[in-house]
Order: sequence, then structure tokens, then C-alpha cells
Amino acid sequence: MEINKNIESIIGDPKKAINRLAYPTILSMLLMYVNNLIDSMWVSGLGSGPLAALGFMSPLYLVIIGFGVGIGAGANSLISRLIGAKQYEESNNAAIHSIVLASIVSILILLIGVFFLRDLLILFGASEVIDLAMDYGMIIFLTSYIILFPAVVSSLFRAEGDISRAAVPLVVNAVLNIVMDPIFIYYFNWGIKGAAIATVLSTLANLLMMLYWYLIKRDTFIKLSLRYYHRKMEIYKEILLVSLPASCEEVIYSIVAICFNYLIFITAGTMEVAIFTVVWRFVSIGFLPCIAIGVATITVSGIAYGARNYENFKTTINYSTFISFLITLIICAIFFVFAYPISEGFNFINGNPQMISRTAEVLRIMVFYNLFIPFGATAAYVYQGVGSGFKSLALTILRELILSVFFAYIFAIPLKMGIFGVYLGAIIGMILGSFIGFVCIKLYERSFKKECEKIVV
Repeated sequence: MEINKNIESIIGDPKKAINRLAYPTILSMLLMYVNNLIDSMWVSGLGSGPLAALGFMSPLYLVIIGFGVGIGAGANSLISRLIGAKQYEESNNAAIHSIVLASIVSILILLIGVFFLRDLLILFGASEVIDLAMDYGMIIFLTSYIILFPAVVSSLFRAEGDISRAAVPLVVNAVLNIVMDPIFIYYFNWGIKGAAIATVLSTLANLLMMLYWYLIKRDTFIKLSLRYYHRKMEIYKEILLVSLPASCEEVIYSIVAICFNYLIFITAGTMEVAIFTVVWRFVSIGFLPCIAIGVATITVSGIAYGARNYENFKTTINYSTFISFLITLIICAIFFVFAYPISEGFNFINGNPQMISRTAEVLRIMVFYNLFIPFGATAAYVYQGVGSGFKSLALTILRELILSVFFAYIFAIPLKMGIFGVYLGAIIGMILGSFIGFVCIKLYERSFKKECEKIVV
């Protein structure tokens, strides 16, 4: 196999590779996030019942997506390392293994939906809107293959440096869903079922675009052909070593939000929870650049690791941390300066001046929660890139779940600082966890340098 321009672009200068992979991903992810907000807006027009049903299904939908993202991260990591080691045909084999693994997982998800979806939704508290939640949820679970698969195939394009083909289908997905939602929900009068159908069809268009390039046009570096498939349990193991922790990380973020909601509720009440819900959305937007640059870092660090190129590996860590921090700093500055108009524009409180003011105040506090995430996030993504998925998971648990939630509880309850203690503790825990992660990856970088020096000698 001969390398193409995309491969050349990601095995050379790590800075250029990260820039090339990350920035289109940031834009496409931002559009997808806006799409989710618009999806909720259209469903809210049906009333509180359908909106609540959508809310109860959202965690399960995100879990399905999380499995796809996890398998994709595992495939990206392994394929990048194989490309770095110039084992090009084995990278094809790894890609097909990821497809097989995604197929198995999607079948399991489908079976869980058929037999246990109602019980799961009732367990989550959806008994009052169970029929509406089932209307939406069963469509999603029956088409779990379509929902899960794009994240996996997209990761293959990222692994070979073809970022346009990874990003463009996401944009098409978002635009189609935005267009189809009002048509299916209101024009065809399908209600919440229409929202689910619009989600599935727009995602299917995303998937078909990518499969066309791989299976029909066949002008990609990675080849999805059965002649390259040789079943190796070691490959499944390597993918799972990253994909299982990566999938768990998606769940952890949801648990963290639940913990914060509980602490806020017992210290300040329901209205503060509503305010935090809005602020948390902006925290999530501020985190998008870290995710996009992190996905690029998986590829670039994996290639450097596979090639045993210490200088590129070191540059990848330093540059991805720097550029993530710089972009996050700019976003945080914008949120801090324009907190009031941003809060006013998000008209969930019907223009109540006191509530607008409080939302702006909390947003200005929580920008400091986001500010130092790049240091810890970079460490986690580099560990994924080198195949140490469980180290990545451990750092995420330490940073997001243990330290942030622990300090939030300590400051709020034992130290009796109330709601301000929740926010202050979360920020301190995040800063501490992020810097611990960064120290860990710099120590790993030093050990990798010694390993590379032994090879040269």
C-alpha cells in the first residue's frame, strides 16, 4: 500500500496534523450540539409530556452514541499506531475488526431495547410518560446499528487523516435533522415519533455517505475488504482496551452532572438546578474544542508512538495542550465578559431580571471550571492514543468524578459554604485533577524518551 496525501499530512509535522484534524471537527461538533438544542425546541412545542419523554430517553441515546465513540476511539488508536509502524495492511485488518465489533454491540443494544427498554425507562422515572418515551425509544433502539455506526466509520477517516470525509457527513446529518424535524413532527403530525424518525434518517444519510466512499468509490487509504480480514483476538483486545474505557467516560460525564444537580438541589433548591442546567450547556460548549483537539491527539500521538518518534510525541503533547488551553481561554473570556447578554438570550426564564442576573453570575464562576480542563484532557487522550485506555479512564474518574464532586461536597456541606461551596469545590477539584493528569503524561513522556533512546542505541 502506498501512502497518500492524507497520510503524509499526519505523519509529518504534528502541529500541522493536529490543526488539520481538529478545526473541522470543532465546527461539525458545534453544529451537532446546536442541532440537539433545536431538536429539543421542536419537541417542546408538543408539550411538557413529550419533552419529558425525550429527556428520559436522552441518557440511553447518549449511551448508544457513547459505545460508537468508544469503539471508534479504540479503532483510531490502534490504526494510528499501525500506520506509524508502517503496518498498513494490518491497519485494514484492524478497521474491519472494529466494524465487526460495532455490529456485535449494535445487535446486543437492539436486543436490550426489545426486551428491557420499558423497564429501563420506568427505572429512570418515566412511568408518567412511558408510552411517549417508548414511541421515541423503540425507534432508536431498533435502529441502533444506524445510530452507533457513524462514529466508528468516522474514526477510520480520522485515523487516515481524511478529516473532510469525517466532518462533512456530520454537517449533513445536522442540517437534515434540523429540516426534517418540523416536517415529521408537525406537518405529518407524527409527534415524538417524527422526531425519532428524523434523527434516524438524518443519521442514515451520514452513514451512507461514508460507506459510499469506502465500499463503492474505494479511494480511501484504509480498505474495508474481506480479503484483508484475518480474525485475531489480539486486535479485538487492543481495540477494547481503549474503547471500553472511552465508552465509560461518556457515562461518567452524565454521572458528574447528576451529582452536581443533587448537591445544588440540597443547598439551593430547584430554581438553582434550572440555572445550573443552562450554565452546564455552556460548560459543554466550552469543552468542545478539547474534545475535537483530543480526537486529533489520539491519531497524531498514536502515529508518533507507533513510529517510536519521541520528538513528534513530545510536540503532540505540548502543542495540543497549548492550543486547547488557548481556545478554551478565549471561549471562557467571551462567556465571562458577555455572561449577561448570553443569559438574557437564553430565554428559558421568560425575561425575569433576577434569574438572568443569577445565571450570568453562575456562568462567570463556572468559566474557571473549564479553564484548566485542557491539561487533564490532553493527558487522557494521549493515553488513548498509545493504547492505555484504562489509564485514560482513571484520570477522567479522578478529575471529573472523584476530586470535583468530592471537593464540591466538602465545601458545600461539612464546611457549610452552601451553593458557592459547590461551585468552588468543583473548580478546585477540576484544577487539581487536571494538573495531576498532566504531570502523569509528562512522566510517561520521559519514559517513552528512554525507550526510544534504547532503540537508537
